[in-house]
Amino acid sequence: MPPARPADGTPPSARPRRGIATVCLSGTLEDKLGAAAAAGFDGIEVFEPDLIASPWSPAELATRCADLGLSIDLYQPFRDLDSIDPARFAANLRRAERKFDVMGALGVDTVLVCSSVAPDAVADVDQLAEQLSTAAARAELRGLRIAYEALAWGRHVSTWDASWDAVRRADAAALGLCLDSFHVLSRGGDPSGFAAVPGEKVFFLQLADAPQLTMDVLQWSRHHRLFPGQGAFDLPGFLGAVLATGYRGPLSLEVFNDVYRQSDPARTAVDAMRSLQWLEEALALVDPAAGLRPPPAAPELSGWSFTELAVDGVSGPQVGEALTALGFTHAGQHRSKPVQLWEQGAARVLLNASVVRPGAPGEAAVSALGLESSDPGRSAVRAEAMSAPVLPRTRGAAEAELSAVAAPDGTEVFFTRTGPDGWPADFLPTGAPAAPGAGLTGIDHVALTQPFDAFDEAGLFYRAVLGLEPQQVTELAAPFGLVRTRAVTGPDRAVRLTLSASSLRRGGWAPRVPEPQYLAFATDDVVATAERLRAAGAPLLRLPENYADDLDARFDLPADLLAAVREHGLMYEEDAQGACLHLATEVLGDRLFVMVVQRLGGYDGYGNADAPVRMTAHRRQRRAPAVSAVPPVGSARIERTDVS
Repeated sequence: MPPARPADGTPPSARPRRGIATVCLSGTLEDKLGAAAAAGFDGIEVFEPDLIASPWSPAELATRCADLGLSIDLYQPFRDLDSIDPARFAANLRRAERKFDVMGALGVDTVLVCSSVAPDAVADVDQLAEQLSTAAARAELRGLRIAYEALAWGRHVSTWDASWDAVRRADAAALGLCLDSFHVLSRGGDPSGFAAVPGEKVFFLQLADAPQLTMDVLQWSRHHRLFPGQGAFDLPGFLGAVLATGYRGPLSLEVFNDVYRQSDPARTAVDAMRSLQWLEEALALVDPAAGLRPPPAAPELSGWSFTELAVDGVSGPQVGEALTALGFTHAGQHRSKPVQLWEQGAARVLLNASVVRPGAPGEAAVSALGLESSDPGRSAVRAEAMSAPVLPRTRGAAEAELSAVAAPDGTEVFFTRTGPDGWPADFLPTGAPAAPGAGLTGIDHVALTQPFDAFDEAGLFYRAVLGLEPQQVTELAAPFGLVRTRAVTGPDRAVRLTLSASSLRRGGWAPRVPEPQYLAFATDDVVATAERLRAAGAPLLRLPENYADDLDARFDLPADLLAAVREHGLMYEEDAQGACLHLATEVLGDRLFVMVVQRLGGYDGYGNADAPVRMTAHRRQRRAPAVSAVPPVGSARIERTDVS
């Protein structure tokens, strides 16, 4: 049956056609087609190795695509066509004729021909143009076209300019360009030069983003491409330059990535679709003349309404005891669910004993984020338009109508408005007297560990769905390997979220804080807060004396502040805009802890320089008395990620 219309609801006739190369997705060709159709793609590029490994004949594949509502837009790749050896070139033409037969059965009219990397590749541009023209003439007799692409590592043609020079000299009706954003931008190509190319000579467009890396371009391409909006390339500028030529073909993704090759293709396809939705919006905002219709803009997010923790009969009392020591009051009980409301100032924490999430007994975990939206209804519409469907929810009588979507790691994100008639009305007062508090004024940020294969996906989710901008990715030398981390923030920093991930490890040397998360509360005076917390018996994390000695050497802190650092386990960090004082609790419920943060001046960071010291202290706190540092011979198991 045909796929459902994409979540943005826009009919295909009102937007560019969206395509994806089968190489972007893992699994069999059957898996890939099903995932692409379910995500709402209009067409596919058939990656030749996928067809070769398929039990379907080309005609059967064409029928299957038609049944799914997918067009076949490109057959690719045809490699090493040109040759200085006449016999080799003749053999390549024979090979091309056989591929033209395949294309006829597939019902696709365009084949991608890559610039040659072979030792016998043609260096002379006029000879190359002649050979391309010969191949194009044969394609034209079949009603087919050749889209010529400059591989960034091509032997003699490695830039789009060089590929256009050859195509222009060939002057063949069935020969045009394939413009690939990775091959152009990885070589520092200037898309403004596309203006010299007639639109009818741009036969195909392939899109990929990538992080900015300094490495061999072939390895960069084969392992590290990303979907648009996940990397460092200016994809809106690139796409705008292509559309300015008059190109009106598919916006097609071609992404080689080690993670995508192993991930659930259905999930990857949704991530891919979201990247095109984001890209179309980004271009529409900077270039209205492009004629793209953006979805509803993301409403302003003015702050945190709550953070919800999933707890059980073991972790719930432990976390509740810690919240009491942190100065929170158990102020409300949900009307119909086993959910507690804890408050201190504008900081609100929900303890939910009804959420079923994977994990060990006694574990506490962040299960939901409540974000203050200027228009919760429009936030939900925006999410749907960015392939994030609103989750079904049961609502009791007289309870607030709330919309939530699921982030890639399973965390639910609620769009809320706090007020007398908003979500707090779902909680009945407990009558508990308000605690004096510890000076916590609200939530500064929330930190979530991501599954390794969801790190880039999560960044795009928060960017496209919520309008939060991803900040630069940094790496930390953690006690158990490198950790990647990035923040996603609103423009005024009212909402800050940090996402972290590390590679999987093998062996029995297991960390003691798996997949950690933390809530960071703001305070105007962290020293005074620390004194209150210590007096209340809060489980503050102890740091080694060496840390304070190093701070003294690096920053020459005032004596009273340095004494507070030693006494309370405070951490201190500076950046170009200001400084930060912060502290951490011990781990609660297996993986959760609390931070308290005081920002000084315009400090905009997250204490990353101190993170390895904190991680080591948490490891020491959690270390079991009898941990074998050497696993038994032959043992091998995947351990959960430790990026605390």
